[in-house]
Amino acid sequence: MKLVSPGEAAANTNDIPTEAGEEFARIGEMAKKYGVTLRTLRFYEDKGLLNPHRDGSTRLYTRRDKAQLKLILLGRKVGFSLRDVKQMMDLYDPTGTNTKQLRLALDKSEKQLARLQKQRALIDDAINELSTSMTAVRQMLVERTAAPQASAAG
Repeated sequence: MKLVSPGEAAANTNDIPTEAGEEFARIGEMAKKYGVTLRTLRFYEDKGLLNPHRDGSTRLYTRRDKAQLKLILLGRKVGFSLRDVKQMMDLYDPTGTNTKQLRLALDKSEKQLARLQKQRALIDDAINELSTSMTAVRQMLVERTAAPQASAAG
């Protein structure tokens, strides 16, 4: 997982607001754009991963919120827990070098890659065993459906 700052993550979007006239997205727009449910966005907010502005009861998401959501979704896609994602995001310092954040991200990424490679090996083994079993079952079916026809012909 390439770890970038929320600002860098947002730099690839077409909806970059200007500082003076910051554009906000409502919760429904965010959900639709990123393919998540409203409940998911509220859950991420409850867990401290997102912190949208409020206008009464309306949640308003900034460019930074959008970037953070991208990082959350990327982290989840590669198998990080929300706790891991939060730990990495919390270490971001817009004025610093973020070496602590980068080291943590690299450490967690290396561990996750090892877990995923182990899971892939287990899945490959399961696929091979299932394929072998299916071949044996197919052969038994061929033999058993051919046997009654052979005895009827005799």
